[in-house]
Amino acid sequence: MKIVVASSGLGHVARGVEAWAADLGGALAARGMDVTVCKGGGRAEAAHERVIDCWQRGGNRTGQLLRWLPKRFTWRLGLASGYGVEQTTFALRLVDHLRRESVDLLHVQDPQVALIVQRAQSLGLLRTRTILAHGTEEPTSFLRKIIYLQHLAPWHLEESRKAGAWKDTWRAIPNFIDTNLYRPGRALALRAELGIPADALVLLSVAAIKRHHKRIDYLLEEFNRLRQRSPQLPAWLIVAGGWESGTDELVEAGKRLLGDRVRFLVRFPRQRMPELYRAADAFTLCSLKEMMPIALLEAMASGLPCIVNRHPVLEWMSGPGGEAIEMATPGALAGRLERLFADRPRRQALAKGGRTHCEQNFTVDQVVNDICAYYRFVLGATALRRAA
Repeated sequence: MKIVVASSGLGHVARGVEAWAADLGGALAARGMDVTVCKGGGRAEAAHERVIDCWQRGGNRTGQLLRWLPKRFTWRLGLASGYGVEQTTFALRLVDHLRRESVDLLHVQDPQVALIVQRAQSLGLLRTRTILAHGTEEPTSFLRKIIYLQHLAPWHLEESRKAGAWKDTWRAIPNFIDTNLYRPGRALALRAELGIPADALVLLSVAAIKRHHKRIDYLLEEFNRLRQRSPQLPAWLIVAGGWESGTDELVEAGKRLLGDRVRFLVRFPRQRMPELYRAADAFTLCSLKEMMPIALLEAMASGLPCIVNRHPVLEWMSGPGGEAIEMATPGALAGRLERLFADRPRRQALAKGGRTHCEQNFTVDQVVNDICAYYRFVLGATALRRAA
């Protein structure tokens, strides 16, 4: 079984999609499987990695192309955005790699890449079967086109059933977390590096630093409310995540609002993320809906009590390690943080519950076993079709 895990943003973008590709490729390689991770930037940092050149979403030539192409036609070509240009150019070169290397199976979260490779296979241009792990909130109209689809949470699969879009070739398999790498502890050296007191109460949020979806502006406002309610509370905020077009504006606004009580870590090195979680006392995501954020698993495995929005996927993920609130309500997060920071036993109970929940449901071995079983199903279905 020859496998490629691909991500057009890996090597130059820091999101959950890219982390998923790197982690899955590494887990499959550790099992001795024939896997290659194809990335759209950076350099090959492991023997199983290959760089596929593409027009990156923030590149000059991508911007020039978007300005030159007529807007009324770009969406038909999949070139309506920088990410669309990146996926398309990456996919066209990836097809050559898949054909040349006689790859059996492609696993990807970039939706346009999945669709292009699936179409190439249907035209007889290559043999590779494609699985799309649905992590980018594509509409049902798009998902209907995908033959092999990995939903990241059971709720998403059930929603597809209700919409009449379900296929018997689809599965619900979650993301996984390395509970040996992400584990409880205290990273006082990192606190000192960031200029945060050892006895402070630190709230951490790991997400793309933007308003839309991740709602970092809400987080900043709520943390300011917390400080106004309890000015004596030694609370600090750390926001770590990838750069987006509105990131610089948010960072400036956050520093004006919170002064020395906030730290923004833009493109913080991924290899230091386990240390960063151990520098915190609690974790939050302010997004109202998620597919299955890896950051939440990382936080729970690290023993952080988590505050999330009241949504089926986030509640299922956090289980006994989280508290769900109406995150869209002004003052909701500030109030919950005030109570949680004042209740050490409650924080400890949530920390223990979240860690156990990860160990019971989202470990590398459990989830990768399910992924490998899906691979065998996909390739078995292929063999049956050929025989027929």
